[in-house]
Amino acid sequence: MILTMPSPQASRVPTVGGPSQRFSQQARLRKHADFEKVYRSGRRLFCAHMTVIFLRRDSVPPGPARIGFAITRMMGKAVDRNRVRRRLREAARLNLSAVGNAVDVVIHPKKSAQTMNFAELTQEVARAFERIRSSTGGAAQ
Repeated sequence: MILTMPSPQASRVPTVGGPSQRFSQQARLRKHADFEKVYRSGRRLFCAHMTVIFLRRDSVPPGPARIGFAITRMMGKAVDRNRVRRRLREAARLNLSAVGNAVDVVIHPKKSAQTMNFAELTQEVARAFERIRSSTGGAAQ
């Protein structure tokens, strides 16, 4: 008797919304120079479980908002840092339309962000994004 394993494609769980539900490449802040520009010239918002630094981009035409995450080793081992990063990325994706256009945002979570439940984390990100939009005068997408 020969046993065959199912193909990897057959065993995968399909995504509900497809690729449009992902945190797109255009919405990510990735380059070191872009992070440095936000750190040097950006404004800071202090929240209970994170610090948010943002900088309005003066680009014509205005591009989408870009979000970056800075998770330090203070957060713990790699598995803990990656969990916080995944949860923050999803909270930012859900609230991306609230931040407006042409703004770069860097999120620094505090250690207390590890123990927050996801609903609280999402609310805190939403409040921070609303404050950014009102500070920059940006219209929602």
